[in-house]
Amino acid sequence: MRRPVDTSTLKPIPGARIAVLQASWYKEHTDGLVSECIALLSEFQARRPEVHVLPGSMELPLAAQTIAGRRQTDAIICFGAVVKGETMHFEVVVNETVRGLGEVSRAMEIPIFMEIIPALRIEDVIERCRPGEFNKGREAAAAAIHFLNWRDGLRADGPTQSR
Repeated sequence: MRRPVDTSTLKPIPGARIAVLQASWYKEHTDGLVSECIALLSEFQARRPEVHVLPGSMELPLAAQTIAGRRQTDAIICFGAVVKGETMHFEVVVNETVRGLGEVSRAMEIPIFMEIIPALRIEDVIERCRPGEFNKGREAAAAAIHFLNWRDGLRADGPTQSR
């Protein structure tokens, strides 16, 4: 059972700097992820994100590392879609992209949120990219907002005390 993401407890992130990276494969569908993401970020007062379109999902980790290295971004959101074909290429692309983005996030100490949709059918990609409350771009933006709220809360509380 799908549930829409709850944004009712999220606080604004005024001026937050978000970069959006998008793989060009199936861009005609993943554009829906980007637009829903930008709409929610705008609603929560983030700056308009930089959107970078890359050749494919495999390029997302290096692009994220490049963006993170500039130290001008609070979070990165990555979008892509990989549809299974007749070979194992699908698994390689999805696994390496997710692993690479995790490595970059930890090494560069920047939150990276991703909706790399691994699908068996193009219809599954289309379903997740449609406008509305179940759009995966909206979910990625909500996760980024939630994380930035959490991190800002840590900063506001000051250093935690050891027990």
